[in-house]
Amino acid sequence: MTAEDRFCRVCGTAVSGTSPASSIGGPPASVAPPTTSGKAVVSLVSGLLFFIPLAFLVAIVFGHIALSEIKKSAGRLKGEGMAIAGLILGYMWIAGIPIILIIAAIAIPNLLRARIAANESSAVASVRTLNTAEITYNSTYPDKGFTCTLSELGGADGGAPSGHQAMLIDDVLARGKKNGYVFSIQGCTVQNGVIVSYEIEAHPVTHNQTGMRAFCSVEDAVVRVQPSGEAVSTPAECQALQPLGY
Repeated sequence: MTAEDRFCRVCGTAVSGTSPASSIGGPPASVAPPTTSGKAVVSLVSGLLFFIPLAFLVAIVFGHIALSEIKKSAGRLKGEGMAIAGLILGYMWIAGIPIILIIAAIAIPNLLRARIAANESSAVASVRTLNTAEITYNSTYPDKGFTCTLSELGGADGGAPSGHQAMLIDDVLARGKKNGYVFSIQGCTVQNGVIVSYEIEAHPVTHNQTGMRAFCSVEDAVVRVQPSGEAVSTPAECQALQPLGY
């Protein structure tokens, strides 16, 4: 077949659908298979990894870019479904952000109040435990009376008289800090070498976060409340407060 055979010899019109290669039985031109868009893959993976900060934004941006490139590739790229899935996941997490914020705004204060209430209940129980420990200590060591040192009740740093450990409270309380409260024994009165009075004081480590109120007690073992949460510095100040209602 010659070049002239590409045109009609009578009218001169070009003959369609023929080429020298095809006319002589040559192989057709090879076409590369479509490849998956990497940006579409990134979009889908980012949409699934929503728990990573800003991953949903990556899913949206790469999803739009991937769809645009796939459309312009004339079939050379595929992955449209993955890009659309990534976009859907990304926009879904954006739509869920206000709901998450609303839930957090409701839940966090409730959790904080529950934590404060639990810490205050624990502090009251610890004050009562210290009162019981003081009474036991006084009965066990009458020549000493009460103690003005937490460590002598639990043995975190020191010990009971004559080297005997009292072990009347746990070591955590004996160190003076437990469940968001600071504890101390102070204001002790000594008569003839014997401690005859004391004040147990407990106040929150961080006011309005670990506790709202402070608590105290003297040798009468009545737990009293300081509503402001400030530390009660003297036995007289403690005795002037209202007893705890429970």
